[in-house]
Amino acid sequence: MVATALPLREDLSVDYDAYAEHVRWLIANGCDGVVPNGSLGEYQTLTAEERARVVTTAVEAAGDGARVMPGVAAYGSAESRRWAEQAAEAGCGSVLLLPPNAYRADAAAVRAHYAEVAKAGVPIVAYNNPIDTKVDLVPSLLAQLHADGSIVAVKEFSGDVRRAYEIAELAPGLDLLIGADDVLLELAVAGAVGWIAGYPNALPQASAALYRAAVAKDLDTALPLYKSLHSLLRWDSKTEFVQAIKLSMDIAGRPGGPVRAPRTALTGEIEAAVRAATEKALAEGLR
Repeated sequence: MVATALPLREDLSVDYDAYAEHVRWLIANGCDGVVPNGSLGEYQTLTAEERARVVTTAVEAAGDGARVMPGVAAYGSAESRRWAEQAAEAGCGSVLLLPPNAYRADAAAVRAHYAEVAKAGVPIVAYNNPIDTKVDLVPSLLAQLHADGSIVAVKEFSGDVRRAYEIAELAPGLDLLIGADDVLLELAVAGAVGWIAGYPNALPQASAALYRAAVAKDLDTALPLYKSLHSLLRWDSKTEFVQAIKLSMDIAGRPGGPVRAPRTALTGEIEAAVRAATEKALAEGLR
């Protein structure tokens, strides 16, 4: 499932036609579905009208709502529930939900938050990103959320691959999804059954081949690909991940484009590093 970047025109308006074409292109090139309105999709900068239209555009372009997992993060639980209801009305198969991120919520508040959004009736994938939210969905808390009936899976972005084994022990029915591109192989070997991915926006075929080899534990295929792509994949875990992936998209001939403030365009050494890694991958025939 590709956490889709959102094409913006030079005036920073959303290019819905380019986005629809991008969703179709990703699926045609080996990806199973899309995750609109995540951090990579710059959801925090969108108006309510833009955010809703991104979801309906994704569903129409994908041709099957089961392939679409919108992000429904918001500062309030009631607002997240409304976004989950909008996703359900649009026909989406699931939603991706951060814990409360307006403050450092405790376990009771986290459980109440997920229980409230679960009332929308659409399967919820929890998103653990303690680096940005300062709320850590540790394995024991994830097990509680799963036992509560509030979540069916977790996108694990902590980078701590050891958690995969503890999650499997405490909540064996909870699906583990790879959340950071640069630990894909490690989490796949540890039993992950999905990947919410960033870099397929630029290189879908190579990324899909890597993912499928990794979950099949075909290391002869996966490891060389992983080594070739890792200089790009690690940008998914850096502060500049939106700009980096959009720049790689531009270089690969995809509709990346500018970013909305407060993000700014890459310059200097960072731009040069992303450009060099992307051009190297393309020169090696990775697409």
